[in-house]
Amino acid sequence: MHAEERRQAILNTLNKAGHPVSASALARQFSVSRQIVVGDVALLRAAGANISATPRGYVVSQESGGLIRQVACQHDAAGMEAELNAMVDHGCTVLDVIVDHPIYGQLTGPLQLASRYDVSQFIARCARAEARPLSDLTGGIHLHTLSCPDEAAFRRAEAALRAMSILLE
Repeated sequence: MHAEERRQAILNTLNKAGHPVSASALARQFSVSRQIVVGDVALLRAAGANISATPRGYVVSQESGGLIRQVACQHDAAGMEAELNAMVDHGCTVLDVIVDHPIYGQLTGPLQLASRYDVSQFIARCARAEARPLSDLTGGIHLHTLSCPDEAAFRRAEAALRAMSILLE
């Protein structure tokens, strides 16, 4: 398979997948190294493909049929799992986390967390990597972009965050 054919096959795989696909899984599927896949994805992005790298792998960003909203939150690292669960428990997908860094400006980390399982996997990955959340850079203040099925789901998630004293108002 030539490089261009492989890149198209990678894009097709990501388009059909209903979940993030890791670079390692793509490398195995196409019998190339992980680094080749990373380069292929970079070239696909440069050509206009809307591919995002999430903590669980690559996804092609689809147009959301849901309502897109943002919430401002503040908590320490210990509150991260409860915060994320509060949002997914009310039917919202946590698309990303955003912080305003004093030097680099807006930093965004794609998340794509839609369930408690997704949240638990993300928290476990953070623990294994001994990684600190982006919000540590800003005293715990951050934004989340949410995709919600409707306004009522967003309001329920917002109320849950408020009840936990996490919602920054």
